[in-house]
Amino acid sequence: MASVVLSEAEKLYIVHGVQEDLRVDGRGCEDYRCAEVETDVVSNTSGSARVKLGETDILVGIKAEMGTPKLEKPDEGYLEFFVDCSSNSPELEGRGGEELGTDIANTLYRVFSCENTVDLKSLCINPKEHCWVLYVDVLLLECGGNIFDAISIAVKAALFNTRIPKVRVLEDEEGTKEIELSDDPYDCIRLSADEVPCIVTLSKIGYRHVVDATLQEEACSLASLLISVTSKGAITSMKKVGKGSLDPESIFEMMETGQRVGKSLHIALQKILDEEESLGSSRPKVGFLG
Repeated sequence: MASVVLSEAEKLYIVHGVQEDLRVDGRGCEDYRCAEVETDVVSNTSGSARVKLGETDILVGIKAEMGTPKLEKPDEGYLEFFVDCSSNSPELEGRGGEELGTDIANTLYRVFSCENTVDLKSLCINPKEHCWVLYVDVLLLECGGNIFDAISIAVKAALFNTRIPKVRVLEDEEGTKEIELSDDPYDCIRLSADEVPCIVTLSKIGYRHVVDATLQEEACSLASLLISVTSKGAITSMKKVGKGSLDPESIFEMMETGQRVGKSLHIALQKILDEEESLGSSRPKVGFLG
């Protein structure tokens, strides 16, 4: 993961500020940076979103393709994640970027392995034979800290934007089944993203923890806790990262903070998505993809 080199005096300044609930950029310990969210930014996808959180820039595209259901779940579709770390950071070139991409993809698989996050049964076309497979491609354009949270926000926004064509299964007299795809581009189904969790990363700095850490703050943190939270505040998974340790009391405090901040994050994100959708085709396009 991208990092910055700080002197001991700079680290001390950041740590003391966190202890006083005053971070370098003026935020409190539980405040996110200003986020920009835009959906439907890539034309040749079933759904897409771009999220800029501070200096972190994420692009997510989702492509729905027909496939065969997995043997253990013959009546469900499934999601596949691929993460490309093309950030301009030298540390993310080559093997470093590949390892980070694999780590992020595995984290996403874990977050979405929880039941009811996505209605996978609605992706089934014909049990044991045909289903929709959602290929979720994540592109890390720029790394400015807290990439897990930004990616989870972008994935939820892209799933909210995803449209899947309606299909019918036709069977002839001989029992042969054929798939008929609707010609109408507006005749499609949408996935419910209500239960899709967002990741809240809490970084331990000194005796306190902060959300949405910058690269400088991440350099002062030895351990972080990744918590995936639903819109109702339910925790679906947790993962500890970093070389340092976390005592049980700190973990419980971080879980409480994660639930509280996660619910607020979902409310703010859903408001943005609903407002953007209400504008329809009249909404202005922003960013380099506009």
